[in-house]
Order: sequence, then structure tokens, then C-alpha cells
Amino acid sequence: MNAHVMPAALPDTASPGYWLAVWRRLKKDRVAMGACGIILLLLVMALLGSWLAPQDPYASSMMTRLKPMGHPGHLLGTDELGRDMLSRLMVGARLSLFMGITPVVCAFVIGALIGITAGYAGGALNTAIMRVIDVFYAFPSVLLAIALSGALGAGITNSLISLTVVFIPPIARVAESVTTQIRGRDFVEAARASGANAFTIVRVHVLGNVLGPVFVYATSLIAVSMILASGLSFLGLGVKPPEPEWGLMLNTLRTAIYTQPWIAALPGMMIFCTSIAFNLLSDGLRSAMEVKQ
Repeated sequence: MNAHVMPAALPDTASPGYWLAVWRRLKKDRVAMGACGIILLLLVMALLGSWLAPQDPYASSMMTRLKPMGHPGHLLGTDELGRDMLSRLMVGARLSLFMGITPVVCAFVIGALIGITAGYAGGALNTAIMRVIDVFYAFPSVLLAIALSGALGAGITNSLISLTVVFIPPIARVAESVTTQIRGRDFVEAARASGANAFTIVRVHVLGNVLGPVFVYATSLIAVSMILASGLSFLGLGVKPPEPEWGLMLNTLRTAIYTQPWIAALPGMMIFCTSIAFNLLSDGLRSAMEVKQ
């Protein structure tokens, strides 16, 4: 996960008119709006899946195990324990999205705070903070997530903690890079010359300009977070049975890959489509925020 290179000149994202222009450009991007529609549909599924599911996602029956797609009463077939796949996919959206979005949100808050502090302070403090951040780049994100989850123990809470730690360094680096550029802008120098203290300058002039680009970058990490969270569940380090979670469903269905390959691939397809949707939305936001100077 390498931080995207920030443009040399950043627009004044604190201006309300800027965000209105971003929204107008984003609406013209059909791909981004289509991805946004898919994400909204997934969020509705996550919130209302328990009520929309046609059957009990936890009810098992060995008489109906591994039924093919289109089987009477089971539109998408059944899993290895005879549980309805459609119901489990719908209810599993809640936990899968939660495991994908929550670590990025937590890392966004912590990483942005660290990056803004380092970028605005500069000097020795910047060097000390960023060298600590650089240490995490010595480890691939997948291995770091597995190592932290293995050390903390399996479970949802520990998985969230390990994923949050994984995403803090890249977000902090992007925030530091943007803050360093904003710190030298004329309006920040004018505020400093007028006698405003550092807290006021950061709150009024820096935050509004930094959080926008950092937010766009963070949205691109949601797809990575979902894949890593699913991988942890697949390895038995994340969600535990019988909870419906797409990565865990891939793990439990791996033995059915030769008998019912389409059934076994359904959770992976959900992870793939969700990841692509978040990536396309992130690309659309990035394009809409780019202003040619």
C-alpha cells in the first residue's frame, strides 16, 4: 500500500464552493455514480439484511446440504451445513462491511492526527514521527495484519485493532505530505503573521484543506481492508463460526470447490464486487477533486 502522490499545487478544499464543484463533476462520472449505487445497495443490505433474508441464515439441515443454485426454496443454493446461501450472503454484508470500513475510519482519525502534527510541526518532531512510521513499511501489510492478529488472538476486536494499525502509517504519510504543502501557502503565512496560534491555524486553515485528499485516499483503502479482513477470517484469525461473514464463508466452503464450485465462489464474488465498487468510487472522487492549475 503505497501512498498516492499528491499534486504539487492543492486547491483550497476548505471553500464550500470547491466541494460544490466536486459534487457537480462527480455526478457526471457515470462509473463513480454506478459504484456509489452499488455501495448504497450493500449498505441497505447490511442494515436490513436480517429482515430481507428469505430464511434463517443460521438454520442448518444436513438433508439439504450443498444444493445447487436454483434449488426450490434456495435461490443461490445451500452451504456445507444446508444453510441458505442467499440469506447468509445478505446478513453477512453487515459484518463484512463493518470489518472493512471500521479499521479505515479509525486509522483515518488517528493517522490524520499524526500526519498533521508531523507535517505542521516539521523539524525534529517530523523526523522522529515519520521514522517511526517508516518502520511499519518494512513489513508487507498482509504479513503485518496476520502477525498482529496472531499475537493478539483470534476474534473480531483483535482483527479490527490489527487492521487499524496496518492502515495508520499510509494515511499518516499522506496527511503529512499534504500538511507540509499547506503549511507554506500564503493564507497560512498570513494567519501566522496576524498572531494566530498554531491550534487556530490548524483548525481553521489546515484541517479543511488536508482532510479532503486524505479522505479520498482512505476510501481506496476500504477495498484493501475488506480483502485483509476476509483473509484473516479465512485463516481463522477473524470472525468465528457460525457468524455469516464472506471471508469465513470462503473458508468453510473450500471443501466444496470440486462438487459445487459456483456455490463456493459466491462469497468471493461478493468480496470482489464490493472491492471494485469502493475502488471505482475512490478513483471518481480523486478525479473530481483534481483541479488543473
